[in-house]
Amino acid sequence: MAATSTPQGTLRQRNVGGSTKKAKDGASSDAELDKLVTAPTAKPPSKGSERDYKIVFVFMTAFAFVTRFWGISHPNEVVFDEVHFGKFASYYLEKTYFFDVHPPFGKLLFAFMGWLVGYDGHFHFENIGDSYITNRVPYVAFRSLPAILGALTVSVVYLIMWESGYSLPACIVAAGLVLLDNAHIGQTRLILLDATLIFAMACSLLAYIKFYKMRHEPFSRKWWKWLILTGFALSCDISTKYVGLFAFITIGCAVAIDLWDLLDIKRPGGALSLPEFSKHFAARAFGLIIVPFLFYLFWFQVHFSILTRSGPGDDFMTPEFQETLSDNVMLANAVTIDYYDTITLKHKDTKAYLHSHADRYPLRYDDGRVSSQGQQVTGYPFNDTNNHWQVLPAGADDQKLGRHVKNHDLVRLRHLVTDTILLSHDVASPYFPTNQEFTTVPVADAYGDRAADSLFEIRIEHGKANQEFKSVSSHFKLIHNPSKVAMWTHTKPLPEWGHKQQEINGNKQIAPSSNVWLVDDIPSLPADHMRRERPTKQVKTLPFLRKWFELQRSMFWHNNQLTASHPYASLPFQWPFLLRGVSFWTHNETRQQIYFLGNPIGWWIASSVLAIYAGIILADQFSLRRGMDALDHRSRSRLYNSTGFFFLAWATHYFPFYVMGRQLFLHHYLPAHVASCLVTGALVEFVFSPDAVEPQASQQAAAASSGGKKEAATATATTSKHHLTARERFAGQSQTGSWIAALVILAAVAGSWYFFLPLTYGYPGLSVDQVLRRKWLGYDLHFAK
Repeated sequence: MAATSTPQGTLRQRNVGGSTKKAKDGASSDAELDKLVTAPTAKPPSKGSERDYKIVFVFMTAFAFVTRFWGISHPNEVVFDEVHFGKFASYYLEKTYFFDVHPPFGKLLFAFMGWLVGYDGHFHFENIGDSYITNRVPYVAFRSLPAILGALTVSVVYLIMWESGYSLPACIVAAGLVLLDNAHIGQTRLILLDATLIFAMACSLLAYIKFYKMRHEPFSRKWWKWLILTGFALSCDISTKYVGLFAFITIGCAVAIDLWDLLDIKRPGGALSLPEFSKHFAARAFGLIIVPFLFYLFWFQVHFSILTRSGPGDDFMTPEFQETLSDNVMLANAVTIDYYDTITLKHKDTKAYLHSHADRYPLRYDDGRVSSQGQQVTGYPFNDTNNHWQVLPAGADDQKLGRHVKNHDLVRLRHLVTDTILLSHDVASPYFPTNQEFTTVPVADAYGDRAADSLFEIRIEHGKANQEFKSVSSHFKLIHNPSKVAMWTHTKPLPEWGHKQQEINGNKQIAPSSNVWLVDDIPSLPADHMRRERPTKQVKTLPFLRKWFELQRSMFWHNNQLTASHPYASLPFQWPFLLRGVSFWTHNETRQQIYFLGNPIGWWIASSVLAIYAGIILADQFSLRRGMDALDHRSRSRLYNSTGFFFLAWATHYFPFYVMGRQLFLHHYLPAHVASCLVTGALVEFVFSPDAVEPQASQQAAAASSGGKKEAATATATTSKHHLTARERFAGQSQTGSWIAALVILAAVAGSWYFFLPLTYGYPGLSVDQVLRRKWLGYDLHFAK
């Protein structure tokens, strides 16, 4: 066998043959065993080596706290999305119900910080730039929470590399890229959720690595501890933001590979029986699915337990849900509707009133389609007499007064101002050729030839049979009886002929919640009428799971509606290259500004290393296909398994954003950026610190040469259960190359970090010339006059 010396091992040309191959293999195997026996054996890790790691760990953690807390009180006014998450903390402290598209865990932590310092939630963070000092808000305490978590994230990144057995320079590079990153610093100095999200994500990776290292002691106490902690970290991740699901995908892929290996009947540790494998599968399902889900439910239970008072989030929930809140307007203002009452109907989502006027639809629309030229029925955002509709019974001879309208009743709606009856028919609406037009017809026609087309069913959401139809509290769908379409509207305004009002049409998809309306008022009912009396009503209760399911549906639906454009939104392909940032805060008088931007040098290095890693993997696979083996077993194992795990974390936290239709911003890349830093540290070691001869191979060779297969097998089993430290792997090898590479990288990153600090901390103010010098890629920085 021909052998060529390489930095990573031996380049071996593989061939397939018969007896000649066996002879050659036997001779070469003996020669290689002789080399392995005489190779220097690894020394056990010394206390000095461990001490070096600990000293650097303390220094990195301390410096992380300094960078996150330095000048944290500036600016002393509301910045960017602090208007949302600070407000939510105040609502928790006031026990006032609110709605948000994110799960509650991160916001509960902010509320806990406010509670610790005795804050009562009196300030509602209404506008960017509102003064914290004037309003006596303990904003430094709020900002301290993400600062602490952001600093600890640096520590966790360092521990991930350490626990994975990487060299000290590799640990420093990975943690240093996060430590000196302007985006991580900027995002963790404000009242925002991302610090909690990233910390939980990093902890899930660390806990899983610790769990995986216990794989040779299955079902031991430590094995269970790290499995449960992995699940808890995953739960905190997804309980902060739903993008935390990506961490589940990362860990899930690793677990799937692990379980697949356990199925292998030829696995080094011995084959598992199917009952044993089932135990492994069940334990992982419990620790990584059931436990996270239970904790996820727990945070919502806390959420519901705290928010017991009616608040701005009421409108997002059903009437049944709102009736579980004290001081609820729905409890106070709901009035039973009778036939012949005059009502105003409001669309739940757009808040537009059902409206009509004497103007008619044009004969032809812009696309050439023909209308009925009937009277226009539109959505109008303001209160007006043209919004008044009288509820009539289905039968023309039914003149009985005082009869309540009930769920599933068939009714007609009479427009009082024009004395016409609401109707829908098989004519296309102005904007939606597949939806039906809504119009009105004279009373005589409505009770004559068009009688069927003017009938509508009152279908109360989650209503029961014979349930009374009430104002405010009865959210309902108005279903056209013959065609079964639901009355619907949207925000796109009609052309000038429709006075820029909203289109009303019949939606064939009746299930969506966007078809829901409510009766806003009963104008025909005098204010002092006995039906408007407000007797004391008891707050109702709902089962927890019903409330949870309802909130989940509403959160997912509204999250998917975040598709509007934003001046600082960006696309995923821009993130790795840091093509644009986000303006958080500006102050013209002092020329100060906070511009959310990563460390350009650090991001470009990490992104380049990702490409290099992919290139190395492709080159290795190509060489293997061509019969050339350029890497030793351990180097390839670490490259594919350990570094590959980090690369998987990056990919699962990055590529899913390409299929999202909602608004996206640079901060969505931060979890993926942490993973790219891990890949960078690992690849610095791979390139600049070639491993020594494998200790496992040395022990196997020694055992084989001294007497046999049993000893060799024992050596294999023993070494497979021992996780090599960096000192063992690099025994007798110089790490000068790694240290030089680490110092060069960190020096460049530190220079870039310092250069952009005024934009991260918001001070000192910058002149126009200084701002221009920081527009490296045309960043849309603010120029103060």
